[in-house]
Amino acid sequence: MCYRTKLNSKLSALERSLDARFIEPEKYTPQDEINAFTFSETPVIIDENRGEIDMFHWGLIPFWAKDDKIKKMTLNSKIETASEKPAFRNSVNNRCLVIADGYYEWQWLDSKGREKQKFLIQPVDQEIFAFAGIYSFWENPQTKHQLKSYSILTTEANELMSEIHNTKKRMPVILKKQDTKSWLAGEDLQKFAFPYEVELKAQPVL
Repeated sequence: MCYRTKLNSKLSALERSLDARFIEPEKYTPQDEINAFTFSETPVIIDENRGEIDMFHWGLIPFWAKDDKIKKMTLNSKIETASEKPAFRNSVNNRCLVIADGYYEWQWLDSKGREKQKFLIQPVDQEIFAFAGIYSFWENPQTKHQLKSYSILTTEANELMSEIHNTKKRMPVILKKQDTKSWLAGEDLQKFAFPYEVELKAQPVL
């Protein structure tokens, strides 16, 4: 799973790394920790506008939803079943890059999770990277306001993440830099499921 991310890189570094420009740069605020359950706006690049960095809400709301309550359940989507689940199946071909420079996971130190160790997880070879994401446009029936939202895809944990995320044994799909274009182009989902992975490093957070 993935519910806490990190993105505190400078705006200029993001634009340079991603070869894209912010549509609304004033909306970007560097953050040491982004909590998924605040459903905040974070930087993404969507398949239709690859040279632009937009701000989408974390927590996908499918176009058919009557309200936005579903977002609590759609922060992540299992890549193995995304094309089958009603909440995601209409969005699996709407691809986006969810930008980050780290994410957090907790290791249970006892069987009931009373004691936990927090870790910062990052790719070994990418200071700024992208989670594999899918997105949706939803119109609020009452206000007619359009809301742009996304979900981060997860897959089976690799060896490192099996030790850290030792309860659910899942991890977000982090894209290799050379594969971002093929993700956006609609490459088959299953090609990005484990054993597809990038090399990760984990740092304990005190």
